[in-house]
Parts: sequence; C-alpha cells; structure tokens
Amino acid sequence: MPAPDSSPLMSLTWTDHVTGRQGHLVVDRLVRGVSSGGLRMRDGCTLNEVAGLARGMTMKEALHYNPEGRYVPLGGAKGGIDCDPRAPEAYDLLVRYLRAMRPYIETLWTTGEDLGLTQDVVDRAAAEAGLVSSVQAVYPLLDDEPTARRRLADAFAVEVDGIGLDELVGGCGVAESVLASLDRAGQPYTETRAAIQGLGTMGGATARFLARAGLSIVAVADVKGTIGNPEGLDIEALLAARDAYGTVDRTALRPADRELPGDAWLSADAEVLVPAAVSYAIDTANEARVTARWIVEAANMPVLPEAEERLAARGVTVLPDVVVNSGTNAWWWWTLFGDIGADADEAFTYTRRSMRDLIDRMLARAEADGTTPRAAAHAIVADRLPVISERFGWYR
Repeated sequence: MPAPDSSPLMSLTWTDHVTGRQGHLVVDRLVRGVSSGGLRMRDGCTLNEVAGLARGMTMKEALHYNPEGRYVPLGGAKGGIDCDPRAPEAYDLLVRYLRAMRPYIETLWTTGEDLGLTQDVVDRAAAEAGLVSSVQAVYPLLDDEPTARRRLADAFAVEVDGIGLDELVGGCGVAESVLASLDRAGQPYTETRAAIQGLGTMGGATARFLARAGLSIVAVADVKGTIGNPEGLDIEALLAARDAYGTVDRTALRPADRELPGDAWLSADAEVLVPAAVSYAIDTANEARVTARWIVEAANMPVLPEAEERLAARGVTVLPDVVVNSGTNAWWWWTLFGDIGADADEAFTYTRRSMRDLIDRMLARAEADGTTPRAAAHAIVADRLPVISERFGWYR
C-alpha cells in the first residue's frame, strides 16, 4: 500500500486534437476504489496546480471522516483544463475532455463544478460526452442507488432566496469557519469588518452569510476591480446585480460606494480577508499590505507558503483551504449517502455543526502543538488516513 505522503496514484495530461489545449487529471488517492474532486477550467491551468489540488482533496475527505456517519470519505482527485471558460471554444473543449476521461469518470473519479465551471454546465457536457453522471463512479458504493440519486437531484432543485442550495452550502461553510474563529477569540460579529475577493458562487454565498450574521462587508472584488465602502456595502444589492461570472453591474452601486483598483481588497481596513477567487492571490510581493487579523481561504491555494510564513510571524492567522472550503464537497456526499435529506435548513445546520467542529479541532491542535492552523490540519489528516485505509482499503 502506498504511503500517504507518496506521489499521486495517477497523473496524466491530455492534449486536445482540435485546439491543442491541454487538460489534466490527477488521482492522489483512492478509498474503496473511488476518488473525489472537482474539475476547473482556467487559462494557464497546469499539471502541478492540479496535483496540489488533488492532494488537498485527499485531505478534505479525510478531515470529514465520521465513523458514525453513512458517508465514507473517498480518495482525493482533481481535473483541470487550460482554457479561459469564456472562450468560444471552451464548451466543446470541455465535452471532448470529458469524453477522453470517460473511462476514469465511469470507474474511479467523481467530479463536479470548480473554478470556471458551474454544475449545470458540467452536467450538460457530461451528458453530451455519453456519461450517466459526473459522480457515477460512486454509485456502486450506495446501498440504494435510485433513492440516493433522487435525493441528490431533489437537493440540487432546492432554492433559497432564488439561489440554488448547491451554490450556498460552500459559502455557509466558509462563513461558519469565520464565525467559529471569531467566537474563539471573543471578537463580536457586529464589530468585525470583512473584505472578500471574488463574488462568484463561493464568495457571494460567503458574503451573504457573513452579512446576515452581523459582519460589515467593507470591500468586494471582481474582475473589474474592488468595490469599497468603509461603512459597509449592501451585499444583497450587489449579489442581485451579478452576472453568471460574479461580475457586478456598477450601476447598482450607491453614492457612497467607491470603485477602487482590483487589488485594493488586500489592504482593506478589515479584520477578516476572504480570498474566494483565484489561487496564488497573496504572495511575498503583496503580503505586507495585509492588515487583517484573519485570512480565510475560500479559494484553493490562495496564499503562497512563503507568504503564509511571513504572515504567521506577524500574528496573522491563515485558516487553510483544506478545511474552510470543504463544505461543498462534503454536502454532496452527506446528501447522496443519506446523512441529510434534500432540505436547506438541514443542510445548513449539518454544515455549520461540522465546520465548527473542524475549526475548533484544528485551532485547538494548533495551540497545543504550537503550530499554524495548516500544520494542525495536516496533523489531523496524518492521524486519520491510516485509520481510513485500514478500515476501507484503497481498492476494495
């Protein structure tokens, strides 16, 4: 059996015969013969990036291991396509990629939306590629496949305030990570300001839940720049003015709202920063601009390791992506395996409880070990992976 810290189980690069663009798949680990991890599409996506994300998925799955739950964590994997999702050729490229990856999706890789792709687009392309579902590899592990599939389909049909439940649960998990950290520090919600990079699915939902909890959102950033207001933004109005890519129509701004440079969110006068857009957003060239007390990684890998070291040295706490943004993936499996039903209140309650437990466990471990939250999360995973392997195996 390969060691938990070994190289990925499988790594491949596919070249599209029509455009010459490349797509990647990395399976970091299997549990019971199946892995889990989304498919992203962005210009410049690399194999190394996908490999890092796949390892992160292994960690996210292990962190949500509950011996009493119906959901058994899967292995970690990730897919990536090097293309701007807005490009004219993007959709056809996605279909060809899924067609090429069909043998893996049918047997060992469950996937879904990630950066640059929405689940409805993935589902439509998967059907065109001849797939039953983007998560069909997990079906043999279900006790009652028809009921489980119907429950997940019903959950995807649930809307809250006109927004799909599947678009909200991830942000609910991110927001609860913030709130749990504030509670441990004795920081009142109503005295806390937040700045958010990205107002798409994850960032938008996070902004909504934080604002409703009483935090003041003083800056949000999209591809056009940063929108700021030290007195707090009208998040509901901004969310209503978004397009499909999370870009806000500036005609919706109030007189006191200000249009600022794209990177202004980074130095916003706020206690909490939530990078919820792209990877590698905070590096050694810009980390000194951060004045926040907490950075909460809603995006995958937004803070480079060297920058995180410097931030930690000056007392900035980075809550790592492997914990913070794991709620969406977990919600899929909680629903499919039957730990929760197709109900928004049940989903939010379960997500909040699970994320708060993870945050508390991670921060307590960090304090006890004298390490960063990321190191603590890694330590928790290192404890759990052998248990999962011993109980469920890689391939059976």
